Amino acid sequence: MNQPAQIQPASHASYRTTEVPVRGGTLHTALWGPEDASAPTILAVHGVTASHKAWPKLAEALPDVRIIAPDLRGRGRSNALPAPYGMPSHAEDLAAVLAALSTGPVVVVGHSMGAFVSVVLANQYPERVRSLVLVDGGLPLQVPEELSDDQIVAAVLGPAAERLNATFPNREAYRSYWKQHPAFSADWSPAVEEYVDYDLTGEEPVLRPATRFQAMADDTAELRRGPSLLKALDELAVQTVVLRAPRGLLDEPAGLYAPGYLDTWAEKLPALEVREVPDVNHYTIIMGGAGAAAVADTVREALAVR
Repeated sequence: MNQPAQIQPASHASYRTTEVPVRGGTLHTALWGPEDASAPTILAVHGVTASHKAWPKLAEALPDVRIIAPDLRGRGRSNALPAPYGMPSHAEDLAAVLAALSTGPVVVVGHSMGAFVSVVLANQYPERVRSLVLVDGGLPLQVPEELSDDQIVAAVLGPAAERLNATFPNREAYRSYWKQHPAFSADWSPAVEEYVDYDLTGEEPVLRPATRFQAMADDTAELRRGPSLLKALDELAVQTVVLRAPRGLLDEPAGLYAPGYLDTWAEKLPALEVREVPDVNHYTIIMGGAGAAAVADTVREALAVR
């Protein structure tokens, strides 16, 4: 499983991709930054219906940092990998990626669901993780205990979940869908367009988002009461910074986490520090210029700490 990966360079900047062997196939993985594996390195873990294409803005802000960013199992060009999904399964995949592509423990940056995966990775494979930067995720979601798994998906993701069962006749139709999305309507960029284009699979006139619905559903159910997450938080042993977006998935003022909620976790977990990134929503905290710059500043701090 840990045989050397063959990296295929892309045609622009420092971006290149590789395939890393994991259970059931290979995990499609991108890299930005220096070729030298001994350079400062981070692992970037995307959200529940996203892909590695969520990270170009961070790569622009950290040109001297080597960024390893896989498509998680069931997403992007890793969407053919089989179940089971869930945080331990993703952690196992990421440990394989780090074994293949890094020379030692790294700073792990996780966004949304990727932050939850990152917490479990640090718990189950502590030798692979120096510290954590959790971007609007990683702490149990604020949903009522009595909700079923399907109700949790609907409550947390709403239209994002519905999108996975939709089809689109062409790429422009999918771009139009996203251009009208409240999170991006005022913050559209070439990086967002590339993210959107990459997300499609199939052939016209039946194009579909790449994320498998079952992968999304299985993973989202764990974000409130997954035992691996609760154990990992109870045993949190690495320095961890949580960056909160004040606005939510639809740019709504409530945010994914209510004001003050994350602070209650910081009071319980000595290794945890909470910061707020102003004027961003759940997406633009990593895919907008100002949000990516704030994340980059936190990453540089984490890399400087030994």
